[in-house]
Amino acid sequence: MSQESLTIALIGEVFFDADGEARLSARLAEAKSRGAELVLLPELALDSWVPATQEVRDADAEKPDGPRHRTLARAARSAGIGVVGGAIIRDPATGRRHNTALVFDASGDLVATYRKVHLPEEDGFWETSHYVPGDRPPEVIRAFGMPVGVQICSDANRPEGSHLLGAMGAEAILLPRATEAGSWERWKLVLRANAVTSTAYVLSVNRRDPIAIPLGGPSIAIDPHGRVVAESLDPMVVVTLSRAVVEEARHVYPGYMPVRAGLYADAWRTLSS
Repeated sequence: MSQESLTIALIGEVFFDADGEARLSARLAEAKSRGAELVLLPELALDSWVPATQEVRDADAEKPDGPRHRTLARAARSAGIGVVGGAIIRDPATGRRHNTALVFDASGDLVATYRKVHLPEEDGFWETSHYVPGDRPPEVIRAFGMPVGVQICSDANRPEGSHLLGAMGAEAILLPRATEAGSWERWKLVLRANAVTSTAYVLSVNRRDPIAIPLGGPSIAIDPHGRVVAESLDPMVVVTLSRAVVEEARHVYPGYMPVRAGLYADAWRTLSS
């Protein structure tokens, strides 16, 4: 069922320690009390930052419906709020590991998943050592009143995914990330551009656990005109998105211009052949 607005809490904490589930449940309950209907967590918020090293451990990954999945589902159900979390999921058919966003509704039911497509491999971000790129494009999720889509961190730096989501009708793009504080201005530039060119809200929340590498930087919400609605280092930022703002952006420049997907698809095919 559609609605005219959606309130989302950006929670910039991680929950992989011994009391992680209790803290997560408390944070989700707090977000619900502040009017949020959906919570966005940072990238792999129920893990230590695994790609800080190239050491691959079996315990860092889980099968579908594994312990991190169940923790997120219980916390969402207990608080009565949707949540976008994630885990490294091992595909039971292939054994391949993927950095996977897990999206739960307020009943704790899994309503969508998304596998990170674009993976860095450099000091502190040895991601291809730990999981393989995703094998399908992002999809629109229609479980929260406004249609949304999910990407993960580095995916934002290849705009095809955000443009695709906007063209498919997503009105907000949710982007958990794990980035260094020193790179924030560059990330902000990219996220604002993606909001304008996809004519969708872009919301992102970062890990802030600079133990192995200097992860940090603010949560941000950007409207479809590229205007920053919120930017803060507070542990929780609550923002309300308006469908009217999306509609307005899609009727002015550049939102009204045709996407020309076929033209570009043909060009990409010549490059990949």
